[in-house]
Amino acid sequence: MFFRTLFLGAISAIITSFFVKTDSYTEYLQPINYFQLLGIVLFIIGLGLVFSLISQMGFFAYLTINQFGLGMFRGFWTPIQLLLIVVALFDLVYFRHRAADVEHSIVGYLLVAVALFVYSWIVAGIKAKQTNNKAFVPALFFMVVVTSIEWVPGLRTDGNDYVWMMIICLLVCNTYQLLLLHRITEKRPVTNEDAKK
Repeated sequence: MFFRTLFLGAISAIITSFFVKTDSYTEYLQPINYFQLLGIVLFIIGLGLVFSLISQMGFFAYLTINQFGLGMFRGFWTPIQLLLIVVALFDLVYFRHRAADVEHSIVGYLLVAVALFVYSWIVAGIKAKQTNNKAFVPALFFMVVVTSIEWVPGLRTDGNDYVWMMIICLLVCNTYQLLLLHRITEKRPVTNEDAKK
């Protein structure tokens, strides 16, 4: 799981960079400069690996927080998660808009938050369908709140290209880990062959 997530982070960073860093590639293609082109590709792969590691740290932190929340808040943990989802989405819109150096319309920030929520809703729905309905809110919480927290370093950078590269990598890695978890942890019945071992 660790190495596959690393691989997904690197691949998603490379693919995203073709769309958000086209100027970096075209600069070294006319005339072609293999050494500098290789350097930029390796740099982006390194970024993807770092984003993947951030995603994995966030995932294991979420597993700990979820168990802590279930033990401490019991039946109130689901409403608390829903409240934190609303707060995280509000923060993505309001505080990013306030922190912007140049006056931008709030609509762009709103669209990013809505897109994150819709994507997270779809992933949480898939998770609930593959496991049970109780998994929907924790999955939605992870995809919205934890991804938003992991995205904070990217949101503080100057260029939009790194912001987009980071969120795409985080979403790919977080989705993979979330949808893989129940397959790894599911208990399978003991067969006669297992008993012989």
